[in-house]
Amino acid sequence: MEAIVLAGGLGTRLRSRIADRPKPMAEVAGKPFAAWLLDYLAGQGVTAIIFSLGYRGEAIAEYFGTHYAGLAIRYAVEETPLGTGGAIHLALAESRQDPVWVVNGDTMLCLDYQAMWLAHHSRAAPPMTMALRRVAETGRYGAVEVSGDRVTGFTTGGTSGAGLINSGVYLLSPRLFDGHGLAAAFSLERDFLPLAARQGRIGAFVTEGWFIDIGVPEDYDRAQTELPAQLAGR
Repeated sequence: MEAIVLAGGLGTRLRSRIADRPKPMAEVAGKPFAAWLLDYLAGQGVTAIIFSLGYRGEAIAEYFGTHYAGLAIRYAVEETPLGTGGAIHLALAESRQDPVWVVNGDTMLCLDYQAMWLAHHSRAAPPMTMALRRVAETGRYGAVEVSGDRVTGFTTGGTSGAGLINSGVYLLSPRLFDGHGLAAAFSLERDFLPLAARQGRIGAFVTEGWFIDIGVPEDYDRAQTELPAQLAGR
C-alpha cells in the first residue's frame, strides 16, 4: 500500500510551540510528529510514502530522506501553494498504486487500514472512501452526513453536539479528479468533497479509533503524553 502524506501547511496556530518548523516536524515526546505517523503507517502495511511538501519542506526531506522505517519515500513539492486538493492532485502524479491512501501530516487516527481497504473493495467501489470518526463535539471540525455506506453532505459551520467528522484519511483512485475541470490550486474540502458527496461518490468508513489533530496548542500539548501511550505496542 502507498500513502500520500499532506505536509505543506503553514501551522500558524502552533507558532508559539514550534517556531518556524513545518507542522509535521513538531516534536512530540522526543521525535517529529510525522515520524510517529510513518511508524504507524508502516505497522499497518503501508510500504511507500509520497510526502506532499510546501512550507519548509526541506526540513522534512532532510529528516526522512528516501527510506525510513522500511518505507520507500518520494516527494511532490509545491512551487506555489496549491491548497489541499491541488496538493493531492500533484502528488497523485507520483503514485504507483490504485487505490492510494491520503492522510494529513498533522493528524493521527488509530485506524485499521486493512479493514478500511477491504470495505472499500467489497462494495460497488466509489472512487473515494473517507474515514469518519465519531466525536462528542463536532464544532471544531464540522459534521459529516451519512446515509448507509455513503457520505451525503457536510455541515461546516454552527454545528455542535455529537456526530461524525472527517478524520482526514482517504482511500482514493488516482483518477479521482479527472474530468472535473478544477484549477491547479483548489481546496479538497470546499471545492470537491461537497459535490462528490451529492453525487454519491464518497464511501463512508466509521471508526472509533483514537484520534488527535495537533493543529492547536492545547491538542499539541495533549499529544505529548497521549500519542506515545496510544501507540505503545502497536
